[in-house]
Amino acid sequence: MNYQTLERKTLAKKAVSKGLTYALLSLWALLVLFPFYWMILSSVKSYSAYNGESVPSLITLHPTIENYFSAFADVALDRYLLNTLFFSVVTTGLMLVVTVLAAFGFSRLSFKGRDLAFTLFLALMMIPSELVVITNFVTITKMDLRNTFMGLILPSVTSVFYIYLLKENFSQIPDELYWAAKADGTSDMKYLFKVMVPICKPTLITITILKIIECWNSYVWPRLITDDSNFYLVSNGIQEIREHGFGRENIPAMMAAVVVISLPLILLFLVFRKKIMEGVARGGTKG
Repeated sequence: MNYQTLERKTLAKKAVSKGLTYALLSLWALLVLFPFYWMILSSVKSYSAYNGESVPSLITLHPTIENYFSAFADVALDRYLLNTLFFSVVTTGLMLVVTVLAAFGFSRLSFKGRDLAFTLFLALMMIPSELVVITNFVTITKMDLRNTFMGLILPSVTSVFYIYLLKENFSQIPDELYWAAKADGTSDMKYLFKVMVPICKPTLITITILKIIECWNSYVWPRLITDDSNFYLVSNGIQEIREHGFGRENIPAMMAAVVVISLPLILLFLVFRKKIMEGVARGGTKG
């Protein structure tokens, strides 16, 4: 067997392997994206057309946007969106302040028991969040913060995982930069915001986006702490729409509302997907 024959067989094996990989990835992408396609397709079908299908159709020849008008005209979807936007922005902003300061303290400041405190802090990640929901509920209720944005926001302004992720990024910055800055008379806060934060910007962007998504999808806590529709978020609003809005039978209108609610997160991910991947990759690299 000559060299050219061996090379052709090697290239053929690589081509087959690459083809199989792309085929499996395409199949997986199809399975993942199909629910989104079905959601959008159902939202542009009329109520009569949807209910008149004995076998669900994968296409529609007569799309309509009537359901989208109903999503805003028949229910308070705009209020749910504004509430969720306010909740997400304020919660994320406060969480970033807490996370940056905590990560800086654990990564750069030297104090007695720092490593033990951080180990105990990480141990909190082993406690399921569901276990502290009742404690938070009792605390917020005793503070008379039910049916308020403060009651919604306060339990969500800290995250052990995000502090750990940012702390690992801060720890990768050479100590020489810190001591050089201190020799120039730079304060700790100035060093943090002028040096460390810009260097770890991709991770901060990733944390911000993930927290916004977490807030946008929050369901259990808002459902517990609010029973006033004026403070409903979109996750609770969907249940309210289903029970007291369009009803359980008007699936196209429900799907239109879900599309409107999902669209901001989809656009956010598409715009910042490279930053998210960069931040996650940086967080998983040590040294």
